[in-house]
Amino acid sequence: MSTDRNVHLHRVLRAPPERVYRAFLEPDAIAKWNAPYGFTARIHEMDARVGGGYRMSFINFATGTQHDFSGEYRELDPGRRIVVSDRFDDPALGGEMTLTVTLDPVSCGTALDILQEGLPEAIPPELCVLGWQESLTLLAYLVEPEIPDGG
Repeated sequence: MSTDRNVHLHRVLRAPPERVYRAFLEPDAIAKWNAPYGFTARIHEMDARVGGGYRMSFINFATGTQHDFSGEYRELDPGRRIVVSDRFDDPALGGEMTLTVTLDPVSCGTALDILQEGLPEAIPPELCVLGWQESLTLLAYLVEPEIPDGG
């Protein structure tokens, strides 16, 4: 769902909130799931603490075109909530976005709510929703399996 320059997504994952939370803050995990289909992700810097930040890129696999962006962690409540600012390096994608991730335990795992506010005018909200849907499928593939130690 999208409204104006904001998008909201909801998904239930078969994983505990703590595991989903970690997937949003560990560089190797983010690189595995965060880029939408057709892109790879590269984490350049990450300091996952309130006031800390990150720098990363999405790279179009077919063309090699790179989109660089960064952000600052505004709120971190382990296993429950993440609030982070996001800003693209490209001036054509100017403006600051805010990403709010809310995790609630439910009987089968975690209810995940994502609110991304302040999308740049150059990004159609429906395209952003599509990218998030693809990324959330990859997130589920990462966090849902129960693999025993040694596996």
